[in-house]
Amino acid sequence: MEIEFSIEQIDEVAQRVILQPIYKVILFNGMMGVGKTTFIKALCKALGVEDATSSPTFSLVNEYETSKGETIYHFDVYRLKNEEEAYDMGMDEYLYSGAWNFIEWPEKIPSLIPEQYTSINLTLLPNGNRKLILE
Repeated sequence: MEIEFSIEQIDEVAQRVILQPIYKVILFNGMMGVGKTTFIKALCKALGVEDATSSPTFSLVNEYETSKGETIYHFDVYRLKNEEEAYDMGMDEYLYSGAWNFIEWPEKIPSLIPEQYTSINLTLLPNGNRKLILE
Protein backbone atom coordinates (compact mmCIF):
# COMPACT_ATOMS: atom_id res chain seq x y z
CA MET A 1 0.00 0.00 0.00
CA GLU A 2 1.29 3.44 -0.91
CA ILE A 3 -0.39 6.66 0.25
CA GLU A 4 0.44 10.35 -0.10
CA PHE A 5 -1.04 12.41 2.70
CA SER A 6 -0.91 15.76 4.47
CA ILE A 7 -0.50 16.14 8.22
CA GLU A 8 -4.21 16.99 8.41
CA GLN A 9 -4.99 13.52 7.01
CA ILE A 10 -2.71 11.58 9.38
CA ASP A 11 -5.48 10.15 11.59
CA GLU A 12 -7.38 8.89 8.55
CA VAL A 13 -4.24 7.27 7.13
CA ALA A 14 -3.46 5.62 10.49
CA GLN A 15 -6.97 4.12 10.50
CA ARG A 16 -6.40 2.76 6.99
CA VAL A 17 -3.09 1.18 8.05
CA ILE A 18 -4.67 -0.52 11.07
CA LEU A 19 -7.33 -2.08 8.80
CA GLN A 20 -4.64 -3.71 6.63
CA PRO A 21 -3.34 -7.22 7.32
CA ILE A 22 -0.28 -6.22 9.36
CA TYR A 23 1.99 -7.82 11.95
CA LYS A 24 2.17 -6.40 15.45
CA VAL A 25 5.87 -5.63 15.10
CA ILE A 26 6.05 -2.53 12.91
CA LEU A 27 9.32 -1.01 11.77
CA PHE A 28 9.34 2.71 10.97
CA ASN A 29 11.88 3.90 8.43
CA GLY A 30 12.54 7.44 7.31
CA MET A 31 14.86 10.37 7.76
CA MET A 32 14.98 12.37 10.98
CA GLY A 33 12.06 14.79 11.10
CA VAL A 34 9.89 12.97 8.54
CA GLY A 35 7.16 12.31 11.11
CA LYS A 36 7.72 8.77 12.38
CA THR A 37 6.80 9.65 15.97
CA THR A 38 3.83 11.72 14.82
CA PHE A 39 2.55 8.80 12.76
CA ILE A 40 3.03 6.41 15.69
CA LYS A 41 0.94 8.78 17.85
CA ALA A 42 -1.82 8.58 15.21
CA LEU A 43 -1.58 4.76 15.15
CA CYS A 44 -1.84 4.65 18.94
CA LYS A 45 -4.96 6.83 18.73
CA ALA A 46 -6.40 4.55 16.01
CA LEU A 47 -5.81 1.54 18.26
CA GLY A 48 -7.63 3.22 21.15
CA VAL A 49 -4.88 4.72 23.31
CA GLU A 50 -6.43 7.54 25.30
CA ASP A 51 -3.35 8.60 27.30
CA ALA A 52 -0.88 11.15 25.99
CA THR A 53 1.83 9.67 23.78
CA SER A 54 5.33 11.01 23.33
CA SER A 55 8.69 10.16 21.84
CA PRO A 56 10.75 7.66 23.84
CA THR A 57 14.02 9.20 22.61
CA PHE A 58 15.51 9.38 26.11
CA SER A 59 13.69 6.47 27.78
CA LEU A 60 14.12 4.24 24.68
CA VAL A 61 10.67 2.69 25.21
CA ASN A 62 7.23 3.99 26.13
CA GLU A 63 4.36 1.69 27.05
CA TYR A 64 0.72 2.42 26.28
CA GLU A 65 -2.52 0.54 26.77
CA THR A 66 -5.40 0.54 24.31
CA SER A 67 -9.06 0.76 25.28
CA LYS A 68 -9.23 -3.00 24.54
CA GLY A 69 -6.46 -3.72 27.07
CA GLU A 70 -3.76 -4.36 24.45
CA THR A 71 -0.22 -3.21 25.18
CA ILE A 72 1.79 -1.07 22.77
CA TYR A 73 5.55 -0.65 23.11
CA HIS A 74 7.02 2.31 21.26
CA PHE A 75 10.80 2.14 20.82
CA ASP A 76 13.17 4.83 19.60
CA VAL A 77 16.54 3.08 19.39
CA TYR A 78 18.36 5.94 17.66
CA ARG A 79 20.65 6.54 20.66
CA LEU A 80 21.74 2.91 21.04
CA LYS A 81 25.44 2.41 20.42
CA ASN A 82 25.06 -1.29 19.59
CA GLU A 83 22.61 -4.19 19.66
CA GLU A 84 24.00 -5.40 22.99
CA GLU A 85 22.35 -2.40 24.65
CA ALA A 86 19.01 -3.53 23.22
CA TYR A 87 19.55 -7.04 24.58
CA ASP A 88 20.53 -5.60 27.96
CA MET A 89 17.20 -3.77 28.20
CA GLY A 90 15.33 -6.99 27.31
CA MET A 91 14.10 -5.72 23.97
CA ASP A 92 13.93 -9.23 22.54
CA GLU A 93 11.34 -10.12 25.21
CA TYR A 94 9.17 -7.16 24.18
CA LEU A 95 9.36 -8.15 20.51
CA TYR A 96 8.16 -11.70 21.15
CA SER A 97 5.53 -10.78 23.76
CA GLY A 98 2.61 -10.70 21.31
CA ALA A 99 2.07 -7.01 22.06
CA TRP A 100 2.21 -4.22 19.51
CA ASN A 101 5.81 -3.04 18.99
CA PHE A 102 6.49 0.17 17.08
CA ILE A 103 10.21 0.61 16.38
CA GLU A 104 11.89 3.77 15.12
CA TRP A 105 15.41 3.32 13.65
CA PRO A 106 15.18 -0.50 13.30
CA GLU A 107 18.38 -0.57 11.26
CA LYS A 108 20.22 -0.16 14.60
CA ILE A 109 19.00 -3.61 15.77
CA PRO A 110 18.87 -5.87 12.69
CA SER A 111 19.45 -9.19 14.45
CA LEU A 112 16.65 -8.55 16.98
CA ILE A 113 13.91 -8.08 14.38
CA PRO A 114 11.50 -11.06 14.27
CA GLU A 115 10.94 -12.88 10.99
CA GLN A 116 7.38 -11.56 10.75
CA TYR A 117 7.05 -7.80 10.79
CA THR A 118 5.44 -4.94 8.93
CA SER A 119 7.48 -2.06 7.57
CA ILE A 120 6.30 1.53 7.20
CA ASN A 121 8.53 3.80 5.14
CA LEU A 122 7.88 7.53 5.37
CA THR A 123 9.26 10.12 2.97
CA LEU A 124 8.85 13.90 3.02
CA LEU A 125 7.73 15.15 -0.39
CA PRO A 126 8.64 18.55 -1.90
CA ASN A 127 5.04 19.76 -1.46
CA GLY A 128 5.21 19.12 2.32
CA ASN A 129 3.09 15.97 2.18
CA ARG A 130 4.34 12.57 3.29
CA LYS A 131 4.50 9.37 1.28
CA LEU A 132 3.84 6.20 3.24
CA ILE A 133 4.74 2.79 1.90
CA LEU A 134 3.39 -0.17 3.86
CA GLU A 135 5.22 -3.45 3.30
